[in-house]
Amino acid sequence: MLNKIIHFSLQNRILVLVASVLLLVGGTYTAMHTEVDVFPDLTAPTVVVMTEANGMAAEEVEQLVTFPIETAVNGATHVRRVRSSSTHSFSVVWVEFDWDTDIYLARQIVSEKLSLVAEELPESVGKPTLGPQSSILGEMMIVGLTADSTSMLDLRTLADWTIRPRLLSTGGVAQVAVLGGDIKEYQIQLDPERMRHYGVTLGQVLGATRGMNLNANGGVIYEYGNEYIVRGLTATTNTELLGKTVVKSATDSNGSPSAPILLEDVADVRIGAQTPKLGLASERAKPAVLLTVTKQPATSTLELTGKLEAALQDLQKNLPPDVKVSTDIFRQSRFIESSIGNVRKSLVEGGIFVVIVLFLFLANVRTTLISLVTLPLSLVVSVLVLHYMGLTINTMSLGGMAIAIGSLVDDAIVDVENVWRRLHENRLLPPERRLPVLQVVFNASREVRMPILNSTLIIVVSFVPLFFLSGMEGRMLVPLGIAFITALAASTVVALTLTPVLCSYLLRSKENSNEADSGDSAVARTLKKAYGAVLEKALQHKRAVLGCTVALFAVALGLFFTLGRSFLPPFNEGSFTINLSSMPGISLEESDAIGRRAEELLLTVPEIQTVARKTGRAELDEHSRGVNGSEIEAPFELTDRSRSEVVAEVREKLATLSGVNVEIGQPISHRIDAMLSGTKANIAIKLFGDDLNRMFSLASQIRDKIQDVEGVADLTVEQQIERPQLTLTPRREMLARYGITLPQFAEYVNACLAGEAVSQVYEQGKSFNLTVRLRDDLRDQASKIGDLMIDTGDGRQVPLSYVADIRSSMGPNSISRENVKRKIVISANVADRDLRSVVTDIQARIDADIKLPEGYHVEYGGQFESEQAASRTLLLTSLMSIVVIFLLLYHEFRSVKESAVILINLPLALIGGVFALVVTTGEISIPAIIGLISLFGIATRNGMLLISNYHHWQDEGMSLHDSILHGSLDRLNPILMTALCSALAMIPLAIHGDLPGNEIQSPMAKVILGGLLTSTFLNGFIIPIVYLMMNRRRTLNPQQQSEQ
Repeated sequence: MLNKIIHFSLQNRILVLVASVLLLVGGTYTAMHTEVDVFPDLTAPTVVVMTEANGMAAEEVEQLVTFPIETAVNGATHVRRVRSSSTHSFSVVWVEFDWDTDIYLARQIVSEKLSLVAEELPESVGKPTLGPQSSILGEMMIVGLTADSTSMLDLRTLADWTIRPRLLSTGGVAQVAVLGGDIKEYQIQLDPERMRHYGVTLGQVLGATRGMNLNANGGVIYEYGNEYIVRGLTATTNTELLGKTVVKSATDSNGSPSAPILLEDVADVRIGAQTPKLGLASERAKPAVLLTVTKQPATSTLELTGKLEAALQDLQKNLPPDVKVSTDIFRQSRFIESSIGNVRKSLVEGGIFVVIVLFLFLANVRTTLISLVTLPLSLVVSVLVLHYMGLTINTMSLGGMAIAIGSLVDDAIVDVENVWRRLHENRLLPPERRLPVLQVVFNASREVRMPILNSTLIIVVSFVPLFFLSGMEGRMLVPLGIAFITALAASTVVALTLTPVLCSYLLRSKENSNEADSGDSAVARTLKKAYGAVLEKALQHKRAVLGCTVALFAVALGLFFTLGRSFLPPFNEGSFTINLSSMPGISLEESDAIGRRAEELLLTVPEIQTVARKTGRAELDEHSRGVNGSEIEAPFELTDRSRSEVVAEVREKLATLSGVNVEIGQPISHRIDAMLSGTKANIAIKLFGDDLNRMFSLASQIRDKIQDVEGVADLTVEQQIERPQLTLTPRREMLARYGITLPQFAEYVNACLAGEAVSQVYEQGKSFNLTVRLRDDLRDQASKIGDLMIDTGDGRQVPLSYVADIRSSMGPNSISRENVKRKIVISANVADRDLRSVVTDIQARIDADIKLPEGYHVEYGGQFESEQAASRTLLLTSLMSIVVIFLLLYHEFRSVKESAVILINLPLALIGGVFALVVTTGEISIPAIIGLISLFGIATRNGMLLISNYHHWQDEGMSLHDSILHGSLDRLNPILMTALCSALAMIPLAIHGDLPGNEIQSPMAKVILGGLLTSTFLNGFIIPIVYLMMNRRRTLNPQQQSEQ
């Protein structure tokens, strides 16, 4: 089969060349039009259900809203976990499905379940709403609006009704959440004194105002052949006209009609800011309005960012001159561009190393060029496969190509080097014995076809464990495996088709014979001479060499078990996401002041370019922070200091804020943490129970016990504690005495204190609430509430304190649940230590020192769970890979002994891989484990080349000792070239591991670089020694050699 492929290619050389050029052009075009993103889609299929529960306390939200929704979705098909958060006036339920569930099916399942629940929810509760379909990489841009003279009310109106609709209309945008400023509202502020003077009750005001600002429909009239639409224009935007609404028809003392009582007689009608505010925003410690843009899945971030930039520039022309629009607060495209740029740079630099190695060894422009042609063709095939599989070009797929770049030329090197040598030998023959060039090329390519194919299969098999990973790590690393394997397979096809064709054209001229008389470059001749001398000595001191190698392996194995463990290396996203949380129950203004102080402190750090803050939450925002919580985005640029030094300074400065919990993360990293454990931190210790106060007390004990564990940073207990409440409990006997019904009492509390939206005001396409409530100055203090007047059944008014007990009490700020059980989370990040050891220490402390009461238990969540699962999977599948590699070797050599000799390369590679980790990071992560596994395949190739060559020279009649010496020297060139190309191509990724985009590939590159250097060096001595020792009892006469 392979012979036929090589023969066909040499017989149809023009066809092969044209097909290669077309593939290169088509692939390049496709690459330019393939979507680019920072990572593959890592999102677990999750459906978010949000419900606004106007004015309800957290316990009521939990009982009346969250619990029914949770109960409905819990038994749904493929549901993996249900989490929820119940806070004042808001419920969020996250329904997480199995990783392989189609998101559209998941949304349909949840929608069907919600349709059954909707009828059970209280009337005052909003309709449960599904959050937009998005991903953890969905938040792609934050747009900031600031102004000098424009009021915050006008600025928010601009954001809501001018900028937001324009951004939403851009294809690919899923949601635009607006936070900050003042929401415009038409307000009817009741004055109880004037209402009592005119004898107007709350019921009369609500009756007159409900639906008052809607136009009436009068049908149509036909006259003079025309059709006239009849409209009653009762709607207005004029507050004076709204005030002219009749509330009550008055009569004088004689019972005669007198002037009616109007709305303006008993209330102030004006335009104001909606209260209570859910959140505030600021940019560079100045009040602002922030718009967070979330993209739809399968949308190009870079392309969409360009469209949004164009839309904002167009909008800027029509905005007031003092309004400033800034887009530099957070832009995911910035991280994508730097990440992709860095990986591309590593690809190019790796390619340059490959060119240098090839030229040094081949010392021939033509042979170097033939070998290098494999690179662009293989990479283009890889991009085509990714494109037609519906995958993006991202740091993972590019990283797979960068890791493969050294291996891609290996097959071509083996072929070109063999053809070059055979052509050289052919030219040294007498003219009558010389073979045609095509025949020589065919024979030379045929000699190495099986080693080429088997070595590729072995490397492919060593990467197969990647495809057994599930969950987030599978989503992240499988595209890397696909890119690597497709590029490698393509390079093998090129080596069997295009490489022989190019050799037949470019290496046939007679001038080649003068380029290098011996067929080797000066570098190759020098290395062969030195290697030959050292190998001779090594063969004389076999036991000493083997003993030293075994000792090295034992040391490496010992060091391996001392390495720390982590899931993924820390990213460098170029931006901090800082979460601040203070005591629940503090006012929004107080929380805003703390946030502003934090911004001012951050701006003093030289590397931080700008800051923007969100305090509280936006309407229907799944990131449901209370008003006591703030999230600060702080993009930074490293200059003279490392990232860890900058983080240390940020921690030190923010530690001066008293009574504030601080968590420092990064935009994408903390969303990955939140997806894995439900908490935006590396480690989540979840305490489950029933009594919130007891849970908080136990959580505080856990925090105190683990706070001095080495490596623990940003240790916080979820602020799920009680906050002050003012409770109004009706005295039912007094209500009965005054003829006040319970619905009337509830209506009074809802309308007068919270406010009731009775109608809408439509203003040039914009709609604003028309709200009835008491005057602000009458309900701004707890002591004034009891003096408010409530209408009685006979038209009189009595103070509220007559009919209700008004007490200050405490109630929970928020209630978190997971799988229908209340929980509180102790969260922590890890700094300057590996994740696994920190978790192990924490678990040991909690087990030893914390005694949990009955019905309470602790669970651990976070990246380490994924690391443990992935490590187990990789261990099992890598053992399977080694077995398959052994079977492939046995198929090639038909000898168990020789296959085992070649597998000696595995421990040899492990030595360098482990030492590389010890010297650099000191910890082993999932990418590093994958690097070690992939080493198995790459390192095995060298042993195959040596053993197959020993056979060749023994078949030619050489003795065992001579065949080993000659065979090792003969294969030194291709072995060194392939190993150095594969290893040196890793140097850019290994050195620049701290740059955005290189973080995950860097541990792989370090392991492969170290492993290849040791396995190649030791392979050149250990394989010959072991082969000699295994075969030394043979009778070494030429006749017996030929029989073998």
